Amino acid sequence: SSSSSKSNKKEDAASCQLETQMPSFNDETNIKITTTYTARSNNTNNNIPPIMRTSNGAPIDSLTNSQSAGPKGPLLLQDHTLLDHLSAFDRERIPERVVHAKGSGAFGYFTVTRTTPISQICRAHMFQSIGRRTPVAARFSTVGGESGSSDTARDPRGFAIKFYTEEGNWDMVGNNTPIFFLRDPLLFPSFIHTQKRNPATHLGDPNMVWDFVSLRPETIHQISFLFSDRGTPNGYRHMNGYSSHAFKNVNEKGEACYVKYHFKTDQGVSNLSAQQASKLSSSDPDYATRDLYNAIANQNYPSWTLYIQIMSLSQSQSFDSSHDPFDLTKVWSHKDYPLHEVGRLVLDTNPMDYFAQVEQLAFSPSHLIPGIEPSPDKMLQARLFSYPDTHRHRLGVNYQQLPVNRPLGVLLSSSKDHHYRRDGNMNVSSNGNGAPNYFPNSFGGAIPDSASNQWHSDTVHGVTGRHDTSVKEKNENENEDGDFAQCRDFFLHVLDEGGRDRLTTNIANHMSNVTSDIVRSRAISIFDRVHPLYGEMVKAKVEEIRRHKASSSDDENGEDGASMISPLNPPRHVPEIHARGGVAVCPFGFGSAKL
Repeated sequence: SSSSSKSNKKEDAASCQLETQMPSFNDETNIKITTTYTARSNNTNNNIPPIMRTSNGAPIDSLTNSQSAGPKGPLLLQDHTLLDHLSAFDRERIPERVVHAKGSGAFGYFTVTRTTPISQICRAHMFQSIGRRTPVAARFSTVGGESGSSDTARDPRGFAIKFYTEEGNWDMVGNNTPIFFLRDPLLFPSFIHTQKRNPATHLGDPNMVWDFVSLRPETIHQISFLFSDRGTPNGYRHMNGYSSHAFKNVNEKGEACYVKYHFKTDQGVSNLSAQQASKLSSSDPDYATRDLYNAIANQNYPSWTLYIQIMSLSQSQSFDSSHDPFDLTKVWSHKDYPLHEVGRLVLDTNPMDYFAQVEQLAFSPSHLIPGIEPSPDKMLQARLFSYPDTHRHRLGVNYQQLPVNRPLGVLLSSSKDHHYRRDGNMNVSSNGNGAPNYFPNSFGGAIPDSASNQWHSDTVHGVTGRHDTSVKEKNENENEDGDFAQCRDFFLHVLDEGGRDRLTTNIANHMSNVTSDIVRSRAISIFDRVHPLYGEMVKAKVEEIRRHKASSSDDENGEDGASMISPLNPPRHVPEIHARGGVAVCPFGFGSAKL
């Protein structure tokens, strides 16, 4: 290019530094989160708007008038501006997440406040010195609802944090509860289907929910959390986050232990009543999204303190066959495994663009760094596969090249690629810069770092096969744990009288919509197995609600609640339509199918 053309290019580019989510490592301990946006203009004055252009960079003469054959004539196929604009619009939506579709995101940093004991049990660089900062991206979400669903629905909440470390990206992909409904991932698709819509009616269906729950008693612990006050948190800032799974931590000596991560909100836990949540669902369905964004915009930055529970390998092997420390439906006792402080998570930056920085933000439990490894938790093992598989479907095989997902530090420290992945749909990288695409090679390609990053080795033995993951309840007086012992403790000792009353009322309000007497009776029996008082309270409230609904059904179409129907226009005679035999009204359930 000539010197004058270079000068013109410089004049056309107006750059501004914006605080955003794309970190760059300026030094070992403190990281500035910045990126550069370039605005194209015919003038260096930033107050003059940039020239509008097509996708191929050509200037646009109009975005209000299509090309046509005369003012009233048909449109012209040659109008690339119109076709370019419409075709982009037609493809704006990508598949939403099957679960966690509705969510909010923000960016910030994590600071280490205590190195003991974390630095003694985990060799990850991010934990080795007090005051060390790591940039983060966070996404909070509901689980079952679609992308446009209410933020205040009774539902678990996703709590996912991406730590941009110099050793790679570490994703802590958890929830706002320390447990989950299941311990075997083979049941996960079926469970999620019960939380979605009936395939025939396309309605939410209480029959599906309680049929599944009553047939899988391991769900009752999380069900009790869900229908308690915790099921409707007051936005995302006032809830805790948990890894739920145990992870293996490995230190510099190669010694391992198991860890669970707890992010405790510094704003204090706050929950919405069932009435408040229901009102907000209609008046402000984006309540939690708005609350998080406005808090950060007003510099009221939310924060969480990270704690860990630690279990030694010998402790994990000391349990008898009736208890599995990697059972996701159970918690670890805080008395036996106390919390240890690690650091503080602060969110201080809102996304510049939701789609680019939140909708395309891709988390996976398999995104780990040296010193953090998976545990034998069956649910975790399946998620290691399922999350990246979802991202490849939603975002494409090269989703890690998207700016918000791009790993930092050594991975981007030079022009050479540090891997042998090539090509694929929408590859926007340098694709290796002509470096070898095979290993081993003799031409300076990347090599493994097996000396310092070797995984901890496990000894695994057992008979292969499909082992039953259901657990039979033990005698209440025995010191053994089934599906109900921890749930019983939650009901009797964690909740106070008011909490038990609200829990059983919330359950009864939902279960009273079950149309199948068999499903309803079987579901109530599960609560009775947890504790007789639990079952009695649920049963009595369900029966009372159903009696009230039956007595008031005759009035629900009365004059007070009826809407006026206007006369047919134009006036006409509508012949009577005779119903075919054998068709049953089915607001819930699966029609005439027998149980």
